[in-house]
Amino acid sequence: MIKELIIDSTPNGATIALLQDKQLVELHKEHISNNYTVGDIYLGRIKKIMPSLNAAFVDVGYEKDAFLHYLDLGPQVQSLLKLAKQVRSGGYQSKLLDNFKLDADINKGGKISEVLTKNQLIPVQIAKEPISTKGPRLSADLSIAGRYVVLVPFSEVISISKKIKSNTERTRLRKIVESIKPAHFGVIIRTVSEGKGVAEMQKDLLDLISKWESFITRLPSVEPAKKILGEIGRTSTILRDLLNADFQGITVNDNAMYEEVKSYIHEISPDLESIVRLHKHKDPLFEHLGVDKQIKGAFGKTVNLAGGAYLVIEHTEALHVIDVNSGNRTANKENQEENAFQVNKEAAKEIARQLRLRDMGGIVVIDFIDMHKPQNRKELFDYLRDEMAHDRAKHTILPPSKFGLVQITRQRVRPEMNIVTSEVCPACGGTGTIRPTILLIDDIENNFNFILDEQNEKNITLCVHPYVEAYIKKGLVTLQMRWYFKYGKWIKVKSNPAYQIAEFHFFNAKEEEIKL
Repeated sequence: MIKELIIDSTPNGATIALLQDKQLVELHKEHISNNYTVGDIYLGRIKKIMPSLNAAFVDVGYEKDAFLHYLDLGPQVQSLLKLAKQVRSGGYQSKLLDNFKLDADINKGGKISEVLTKNQLIPVQIAKEPISTKGPRLSADLSIAGRYVVLVPFSEVISISKKIKSNTERTRLRKIVESIKPAHFGVIIRTVSEGKGVAEMQKDLLDLISKWESFITRLPSVEPAKKILGEIGRTSTILRDLLNADFQGITVNDNAMYEEVKSYIHEISPDLESIVRLHKHKDPLFEHLGVDKQIKGAFGKTVNLAGGAYLVIEHTEALHVIDVNSGNRTANKENQEENAFQVNKEAAKEIARQLRLRDMGGIVVIDFIDMHKPQNRKELFDYLRDEMAHDRAKHTILPPSKFGLVQITRQRVRPEMNIVTSEVCPACGGTGTIRPTILLIDDIENNFNFILDEQNEKNITLCVHPYVEAYIKKGLVTLQMRWYFKYGKWIKVKSNPAYQIAEFHFFNAKEEEIKL
């Protein structure tokens, strides 16, 4: 599986495309002005306690208050509150937690009013970015993610990714982390750490400890509702989480971004530094590499599949609905059941890609083509599950219901990627109506009065659609000849097949368009 990363940098941010075997599978937009990225840590102020929701609304500087539920406080929230209070008052000087006494875990079934009070300050982390009319969702269970490990303060637990199956490797990684982790810090060992040595693990952990020290250093002086510690950019996050030997190229169109990416890869994986390339072609990056065409074909209500089938994707506030249609695909020598199975498999692969590409979250309902054989339904479910295994977002897939519907719940932490693929009609300007064609000649003649009399242009050319040109030049006494007698000047008429039926333009003797 060959992976490529294409980064189109602009003054307002960057668009990042992830290609898998030359096919677009993920698209991300990174805005410079986005201050509420998943992972950012803010000093929040409690604005309102909602006992009925067992939650609090917190001011983190966003136009709408952020939401913090009791279950997102984390078991050691009392320790976090105590540390924040002591550090801001100057009562705790150390940057680590060696000399810090942890409080007892809070009760899992407790009430938020027992822990938080109005106007209280609390460090919180963005768990979900602002989506639609909702503000950010927060967590007080802080963590700082690195390439190989995640650092979790106020904990002693070492967790290992379930995707690492070997017991020997799990034991080896646990021993490495136990020997290098600081006191009162837990560590989550990520899947990519499999096979890595002590030096790589230690460097990653030391980088995270350095970030924690920056957090403690800034905590006393930061104002309420301001950011304390920022997550790295979306580009670096993708590289951190995905970069491996499968990557064959990273193409960037901006010198500053090129140096930034190269420097970051030099830190995390020096052997892959050579795959970073700077785009120097005169054509825009996405257009030159065919990404633009893939974006236009992949987004929109209807998505066509290679075999003639197609998907219809509808979005609502609460859920997404995907309908699978066989289209003009014919069964040929296969029977109807086998044909439906093949179309459904093709659709399942594209659906797994679409969920990643659009970053669709929440509930997704898929209406596959009906199949009667239980074996085929089971095989389709297994195939969809295998295709979804490449998806980094947490998801759950339910087996087909008795109506043949498959339901998926997928983690939503960012707004859905939505790209408008339709273009405004040049004839009607998007209104769906145009001027009556019977008035076209009147419109043209009204402009003659302005151009010939007021502008005093002498040699002008009228450019119109070929049908209109034929109408102007038809007959023994043509409309063009009547204009000559009326205005005393010969008006050249040319056609352009690219024009709309009611479109016309005037040009002067230098072939420059006359602006009306």
